[in-house]
Amino acid sequence: MEPVYRTIIGVARTVFFVQGLKFDVIGDEHIPATGGAVVAINHTGYMDFTYAGLPARTPKRYIRFMAKKEVFDNSITGPIMRALRHIPVDRSAGAESYKAAVEYLRRGELVGVYPEATISRSFEIKEFKSGAVRMAIEAGVPIIPMTIWGAQRVWTKGFPKRLGRTNTPISIAVGEPIAPPEHADDKTIAELTETLRSTMQEMLEGLQKDYSHEPGAYWVPARLGGGAPTLEEANAMDAAEAKAKAEARAAKARQHDS
Repeated sequence: MEPVYRTIIGVARTVFFVQGLKFDVIGDEHIPATGGAVVAINHTGYMDFTYAGLPARTPKRYIRFMAKKEVFDNSITGPIMRALRHIPVDRSAGAESYKAAVEYLRRGELVGVYPEATISRSFEIKEFKSGAVRMAIEAGVPIIPMTIWGAQRVWTKGFPKRLGRTNTPISIAVGEPIAPPEHADDKTIAELTETLRSTMQEMLEGLQKDYSHEPGAYWVPARLGGGAPTLEEANAMDAAEAKAKAEARAAKARQHDS
């Protein structure tokens, strides 16, 4: 029994109802009833982790999400994240969060991971980091691919929140478990990471086929006639933002040293 997690889920479901969100979930039978698994999720918005937990409730399970440390440092969200036993990720020292995730998996937990690491501004699947595959191999657990479509309409990077009653449809697909090899070299890890990415790309395109897209809308990929940047344009934007942040940190460090 996890009274805090159950309470948070109850509150979330009430919020979803008030917002008029309409969920279409397929493949939830692929969430294992017992045992550890890495749940790999695409990342299009700030709220998609709240939706990703819904399929796990079919077998009455909970997902422990890996989330950036800043969320845990917040005076409001921090206590909640710790009570739900999510895993803080310090991007400057990722080894500890990786170790914690592997321990969770070995204890039989479901661990939610975003292989893209950051929100995709293009709403396409970005290149994947290899961490999800590596931890699955080390813990000896399967990888469960999950894709979500529509979350970017509620709240995404660079656009205002739409947390009122929007009646937004949100589609979720859970794929068949991918069993990792017992041992793997760097080449095998890279190949399995690409297999995971291509699987999730196919799943996402399947959700998009049955979804109504508004031509020119900011939340619609350029590939589907929307106003979002292409994957290449989005990658350039991410690189520019990362460079600006690095320069700001360096300037702050120089100011501190002077």
